Amino acid sequence: MKNKIYTLGLAVIITFASCKNSDEKTSSNNNEVASLPTIENGKIVFEANNCAACHQMNEKVVGPSLETIAAVYKEKKGDLKAFLLEEAEPIIDPEQYESMRINLQITKQLPESELESLVLYLKTYEK
Repeated sequence: MKNKIYTLGLAVIITFASCKNSDEKTSSNNNEVASLPTIENGKIVFEANNCAACHQMNEKVVGPSLETIAAVYKEKKGDLKAFLLEEAEPIIDPEQYESMRINLQITKQLPESELESLVLYLKTYEK
């Protein structure tokens, strides 16, 4: 009887240990997937950083519309990511650049995957 209880206990421990390892692998894989740039993550970054306060979908508010940003960067083959990192000159409304620079401090601090996600999201407005 003791052997059966011991065996059963050992089986339970092994089962839980293997489940834990499986969960850790899944969690690790989910973190890797979550860190991949996606349009959905870009929308989250856009909303979380209140970018819509200045940039609306199809009309200029303070800054250019998302459609204008996507169209101009596509047409002029601009590097939107480089601009958001302050590594490229503005190609839309350069006269408003100084007011935008404060907000670029936010984009410069974003993790790489979030910045790339934001760029992917902005590019969805290309026509």
